[in-house]
Amino acid sequence: MRSLILSVLFLTALVRGLSQPAANPESNVPKEPSAILDAAKPLYDFNSPALKPWHLKATYQLYDVKGNPTEQGAWEYWWASPKVHRSDWTRAGAETTKWVTADGAVYSKETGKPLRYFERTIEEILLSPLPQRGFLESGKIKLDLRMLPSDKPEFACVFATQQWSKLGTPGFMPLADKYCFEPATMALRVAYSHQLMRQYDQLVVTQGHYLARQVMVKYGEETVFSVAVNAIEELKPADTVFSPPADATLERSARISESKDQSNTVMGSLVKTTEPVYPQISKMNHEQGVVVLAATIGTDGRIHDLEVLASPSSLLAESAAEAVKKWEYKPCLLNGQPIEAQILLNIIFNLGKHP
Repeated sequence: MRSLILSVLFLTALVRGLSQPAANPESNVPKEPSAILDAAKPLYDFNSPALKPWHLKATYQLYDVKGNPTEQGAWEYWWASPKVHRSDWTRAGAETTKWVTADGAVYSKETGKPLRYFERTIEEILLSPLPQRGFLESGKIKLDLRMLPSDKPEFACVFATQQWSKLGTPGFMPLADKYCFEPATMALRVAYSHQLMRQYDQLVVTQGHYLARQVMVKYGEETVFSVAVNAIEELKPADTVFSPPADATLERSARISESKDQSNTVMGSLVKTTEPVYPQISKMNHEQGVVVLAATIGTDGRIHDLEVLASPSSLLAESAAEAVKKWEYKPCLLNGQPIEAQILLNIIFNLGKHP
């Protein structure tokens, strides 16, 4: 392997220079929000066949529901082509490796503790931070463009709001995903979804693509996850790291988040819910807000791997988790076959509705 660390560090200064606002940054911004996403997409396409093979090293920090740092880990990613890549996760008492081979097979090897949600989504956080094409083309998304702040805009922000229907009248939910770009460079600096904000800092350019060396995921003012890129290296296409060992397990169905083509995917619908109980102590202490949960919908339609990502209080987190673990869905389908799917859920506790 030949190191590219020096060139990446050199380009940090270049990107910082590019990040300075232009004389009239709004003049460089497409007028349509979809055009902004289209302009930014090639800059974040780390699965492009035009890329040369590469290898990335990163470290990450996990936090508990109170915002206290807990375990640290390391993530490595090897990429040879859109169909051939490998991921390694390592932290105390846990090691996981996943291989994707040229024939589309997915192999894995895991020892110790299972991966947590933010560990499983590191690749998305660092390398695929823009909304997926299937999400935008679902026909249920309304896009808006806002320059923020309005007087001296520093960001061009695309709001993606999911459409819903009430009594047959189309409307839009009050909460939206948000993607904010520097107008002069089309570099993504903030992404906001499911009450979680991703902040992208220390931008560098590698093979013509933007990469944040530091990403912080926050819930309000609290950090709930952070990841730092330590090195990027060139890689020989024939590197043996891409060959799964004989004792690796063949996964017969990959998770939805790992499927690049979701055109043949049918998302499962919720068929059974249990309303969370608002703890009396939480009411007395005026605790309210949104509990953010991550879970896996199994091939049986039941909730698995339930995890609290953020919460205003531990009592509200316990109540939300206790209710959601009883929910049931129709299984998600890929090419007609049941598959596992990862979901994020927002459970809202509002004192105004629960006196």
